[in-house]
Amino acid sequence: MKYFPIYLDANYINAMIIGGGEVAARKIDLLLKSTTKITIMSETLNASVERLVNLHKLTWLKHNYQPGHLNNYNIVIAATDSCEVNSAVAAESSQLKLLTNVVDQPELCNYITPAIIDRAPMIIAMSSSGSAPILLRMLREQIEKTLPNGYGKLADFSFKFRDHVKARVKSIRDRRSFWEQTLRGGIGQAILDGNTIQAEQQLIASLQKQTPPPEGEIVFIHTGDGNPDNLTLNAHKEMQFADAVFYDQEVNTDIIEYIRRDASKFPQDISSSILINVQHALDLAERGEKVIYLLDGTTELPSNQALAESSIPKKHLYSGC
Repeated sequence: MKYFPIYLDANYINAMIIGGGEVAARKIDLLLKSTTKITIMSETLNASVERLVNLHKLTWLKHNYQPGHLNNYNIVIAATDSCEVNSAVAAESSQLKLLTNVVDQPELCNYITPAIIDRAPMIIAMSSSGSAPILLRMLREQIEKTLPNGYGKLADFSFKFRDHVKARVKSIRDRRSFWEQTLRGGIGQAILDGNTIQAEQQLIASLQKQTPPPEGEIVFIHTGDGNPDNLTLNAHKEMQFADAVFYDQEVNTDIIEYIRRDASKFPQDISSSILINVQHALDLAERGEKVIYLLDGTTELPSNQALAESSIPKKHLYSGC
């Protein structure tokens, strides 16, 4: 990745905007979603910036860029129509090791602002690393169409009951399954429809039911041609609920990106067509973990007595072309 994605805690943002025109207004408007600790340095302001300054009581330094004013800030945005001024701002800001963004001059930036879909507290940030803004806009439009405007209500609801669910549903995998069924089912729809009290009552009722202990299993996924785009929906779903994943060097490692992020990963030095790490996989499954074993192509497993005799649930999925 050319850029490392990161979210900054808004409580620590202290931003300086150099410029008072329409570009500055857009940057200020975006920052105001998170903080009012914003200072504008510009001799004049257009109507949009002046309105934001007055409405949010922002600090205004009533002169054009002058060096020596950046020490107390941690984000600096140069938004003037002068390349010379923007370059000077970037030079000073970079020397102070501040986060620096120069509008329309990516070579002077040490960070860029991603495209954002705001469903607070759910925030989706996307970037093409500056290479394809049109493609990025198309992707943003596609994702926005799939997200209801009230999607953030689901996050608020989840946070409110997170500790209650954690106390009742002990297994991490069972909690993931519980929340997926809850948010995708009638309770989630009730939240989106504004029927919060009904949703809360249904959730409390579901928590009062006896939760069975987690049951481990091993899922062998034959990855076919190895193209992640050809993963079946069933394979993708299984991978998203994995507690552990095994794979050898013949498996396309791009597929690993589709495994749940905090799953334990066990790369194997020996090809699965010769030997599979049965005992380790069985041990994890016996502890209630969901184990994914990725296999290259349509590789059939070598005969293994321990695997055949184990009562751990096992299944095979054939994915890809």
